[in-house]
Amino acid sequence: MVDFSIIKILFLTTFSFIAAILWTPLLTNFLYKYKLDKQIRDSKETPIFSQMHKTKEGTPTMGGLLIWVTVLVLALIFFYLGKFLPWEIFKKLNFLSRSQTLLPLGALVASALVGLLDDYLDIKKKGPKGRGLGMRHRLIIYSLIAIFGAWWFYFKLDWDIIHIPFFGNFDIGWWYIPIFIFTIVATAFSVNEIDGLDGLAGGTLLSSFAAYGIIAFFLGKADLAALCGVISGALVAFLWFNIYPARFFMGDTGAMSLGVTLGVIAMLTNYALLMPIIGFLFVIESLSVIIQVISKKIRKKKVFLSAPIHHHLEAKGWIEPKIVMRFWMVSWMTAAVGLIIFLIDKR
Repeated sequence: MVDFSIIKILFLTTFSFIAAILWTPLLTNFLYKYKLDKQIRDSKETPIFSQMHKTKEGTPTMGGLLIWVTVLVLALIFFYLGKFLPWEIFKKLNFLSRSQTLLPLGALVASALVGLLDDYLDIKKKGPKGRGLGMRHRLIIYSLIAIFGAWWFYFKLDWDIIHIPFFGNFDIGWWYIPIFIFTIVATAFSVNEIDGLDGLAGGTLLSSFAAYGIIAFFLGKADLAALCGVISGALVAFLWFNIYPARFFMGDTGAMSLGVTLGVIAMLTNYALLMPIIGFLFVIESLSVIIQVISKKIRKKKVFLSAPIHHHLEAKGWIEPKIVMRFWMVSWMTAAVGLIIFLIDKR
């Protein structure tokens, strides 16, 4: 007999995709009507990027609304249907629980609202250099959200255990707090960096959320697996409209929120140390930016034609769909490797 949790996860994933697809026309009309367009400005700091992406100007941003609004609405709908209606099916389909999904859902919405503000400031040419929130401000916001999450885990859930694959669990005491903060900030920063080509962030995030959804399922965290499924379903719907040429971009309201949420989910499964493998491309993207910045500061020279590395490949002559498709393939393979390590470790 099939475990109902499998049916629950697959149903919610599919339902999320359908729901997101159905309200996309409303979102698209809203974004185009109010001219919430991506700003591609000429810049002496990034001349190659500005030249390559000038044709994208006029395409709306804030497309990440499609993902997190869908997830939030479905979480609330099934929670209240299960609470107020007598049918047992709705109670079983509810995936909002204090121990598994309340924190990642809260982190998703909180960071999405901050990202939405950042997108708005960018559109209105406000903030540092008229480009919305600067990187320093983003890192501060990531850190504040991560600090709250670390406090919740350590003091509310009494978590101070880190799992190292093949070596077991280790009680690290208060060191859990800085490790948690680093994981969230690093993941959020990396996802923000990979969001630069049509479909790139959405596709690589999809493989990561799917992988952690499978991990959560095998750990008996059905609600967390369902949340990953709902996010994945909404991501597939988003990609339907975001693949080249994109109808709209994810924006910081999507990239910021999904990066933070992915980090929180990794910590909830206690397999955060698999993130550098499952999200290998996120690591590469971040390293390319860090290397570029350090090289320009110290050597006064650039290592890459343009950073992150996907823009370097673009500048080298790779067409955008080729870069995206190959990055997707790599993300599938690294997610599979991460799952293999998890399954061997769990035996």
